[in-house]
Amino acid sequence: MKLGVSTYSLYQALAKGDMTIQDVIAFTAAIGGQHVEIVPMGFSLENNPELISQIREQALANGLELSNYAVGANFSGLDNAEYEAEIARLKQEVDIAAALGVTRMRHDAAMSGDCSLTHFMEELPRIADACRRIADYAAPLGITTSVENHGYYVQHSERVRALVALVDRPNFRTTLDVGNFLCVDEDTAAAVQANIGLASMVHVKDFYRRAGDFALGEGWFPSAGGYQLRGSIIGQGDIDMPRVLRLVKNSGYEGYISVEFEGMEDCRLGTKLGLEYVQRIWHQLG
Repeated sequence: MKLGVSTYSLYQALAKGDMTIQDVIAFTAAIGGQHVEIVPMGFSLENNPELISQIREQALANGLELSNYAVGANFSGLDNAEYEAEIARLKQEVDIAAALGVTRMRHDAAMSGDCSLTHFMEELPRIADACRRIADYAAPLGITTSVENHGYYVQHSERVRALVALVDRPNFRTTLDVGNFLCVDEDTAAAVQANIGLASMVHVKDFYRRAGDFALGEGWFPSAGGYQLRGSIIGQGDIDMPRVLRLVKNSGYEGYISVEFEGMEDCRLGTKLGLEYVQRIWHQLG
């Protein structure tokens, strides 16, 4: 297992201009990360080969591996021209992943206002075809593509499993975010156990979870079933994180694990404490 940081964790500082992506890479090394996952939020790599080179050089100078490249995508509700354009755009993102030198790339699959199972099953073949075509494009470059469990529509563990099975490519897997299953009110441990065997990447994230019909204010958002969620420092939220990490470790997973912080605390502090927590619990598990 190699533990590191998703640059998304420092988005708060990137968006304010308090940190550059180079700063984030140096910070990750300083707090003991072994790798950094590149999420182009707060900066852009499109048509920016100089920044791609700078990221590679900065990671090398700090003794970090570049683990994964994570981007958005949506193949739901598109006409044929829009669908083909989105596939073409994602192939360009694969080229960026190759330029970064990563062997893993996460892209979204679908977002929809109708998150019903019936609608998902209707759209699944077309969504899977797009993911298959991107995986086939990435395969000769040595890149494994993946879908993350987020966005409500393709978030439940069984929907992710159904998509991976239908794509049916050895280089199409899932980026398993242990916290995101709460967004669709799924038991975290059960969902992790169901999907860890399909994971090419693992994100560790934590949430506070509260019952109630009323919004709790800034930082809170509703789950699919109406619970209120807010990002927390890993280990301080309501997920049974030792149990979840034990499931990951006992599965034999030996790949990259990224800390993801999206709480209201200072992002540098939240990321540092989260990384230290995962390191500590992982070693205590033996």
